[in-house]
Amino acid sequence: MATYDFVFNALGLRNWCGDSGDDAGGMTSMAQLLAETSGNEGVVSPWETPFPSMDALHEACTSFPRSRELTSGLEEGFLSVKDSLKMVVDPLTQPLSWALNESLWVMQSVPWFIMIPLLMLISWVVGRQLKLVALVAICFGFLGFVDYYVYTMQTLAIIFVCALTCVLLGVPIGIAMSRSDRVQRVMIPILDMLQTLPPFVYLIPLIFLFSVTEPKLYGIAIILYAIVPVVRLTDLGIRLVDPDVIEAADAFGMTKQQKLFNVQIPLALPNIMAGVNQTIMMSLAMVVIASLVSAPGLGVLVLRGIRSLELGVGLLSGLGIVLLAIILDRVTKAALARINVSQSR
Repeated sequence: MATYDFVFNALGLRNWCGDSGDDAGGMTSMAQLLAETSGNEGVVSPWETPFPSMDALHEACTSFPRSRELTSGLEEGFLSVKDSLKMVVDPLTQPLSWALNESLWVMQSVPWFIMIPLLMLISWVVGRQLKLVALVAICFGFLGFVDYYVYTMQTLAIIFVCALTCVLLGVPIGIAMSRSDRVQRVMIPILDMLQTLPPFVYLIPLIFLFSVTEPKLYGIAIILYAIVPVVRLTDLGIRLVDPDVIEAADAFGMTKQQKLFNVQIPLALPNIMAGVNQTIMMSLAMVVIASLVSAPGLGVLVLRGIRSLELGVGLLSGLGIVLLAIILDRVTKAALARINVSQSR
C-alpha cells in the first residue's frame, strides 16, 4: 500500500489509476521486503511521510505522471520547436557573430606596439588622468610579458562587442520603462529572471539552437547575463530626474523628445554610466563561464587550470582577469567622474 492511496480513493480515481505502483509488477525494494517480513507493510511513520511529489503520487497511482516524464516532455517540446525557432533567431543574431569575429580579428591582428599605445590614448581621452594611463600601460605590459597578451586581447574584444550591444539594447529598453508604467511592469519580472537565473542555465538552450563553433552562442549568453544593470539604472536615472526640472521644460514648450534628449538623459547620465560599468563587469565575469562553449580569451586558461590541475596557469590567468577588470572599472569610473564634474558646473 502506497502512502497516498487515500488521496485517489477519496477522489474516486482508483479505477483510473489501476493498480498502485507497489503491485504493478515492478521490482520490490529491500525496504518493502523488510516491511513484509516484519509485518509492518504499508505502515509509515508520520515523521517519515514523504512530500506529495509526482513520484510519491505515482507510487499510489501508476497513471499519475512521474517527474522524469515532465522533464522529458519539456525537452521534447523544445526540440519540436527548435528548427522553427532557429529559423527566426539565427538571422537576427548573425550580426553578433560577424561583430565578434571582426572584433577578435582586429584585436589580434593589430601589433602590440600600436594596440597598447592606442588603449593608453583612449584611457587618456576618457579620464584625462596620467595615473590611469600608467595603470593601463603597466597592466597590459605585464600581461604581454607573461605571454598572455593574445588571450587578453581576445577577452577585451568579446567584452567590447557584448557590452556595446548591451548598451545599444538596454538603454532604449530602460527609456521605454521610464516612460511607461505598463512596460515597466512587464519588464521587471523578465529582468528579475535574467538576474537570478544561474549563468550556466543560459547556455543550455543555446547549445541546442546554435553550433558550438558559432560566436553568437557565447555572445548571446553574455548579453543576457550582463544587460540587466544598464536597463535598470537607465530606468531609475530617468525616473529620478527632479519633477521641477520637467515642469520648467514643459513651461518652455519642449516636446517629449526634446525633454528626453536635452533634459532627462543628460541628468540621468551618471546613473546610466553606473549601469554601463556594472554591465562591463558582469560581461567579464560571464566570459570565463562562456569559455565552456568555445569562447576564447583568458577564460580558456582558467578552464585549463581547472581541468588539468595547473595551479600556476589558473592563478595567473585569474590575475589577468582581475587586472582587466580593474582597468575597465577605473576607465568607466573616470568617465563618470568627468560627467559629474561637467554637470556640477
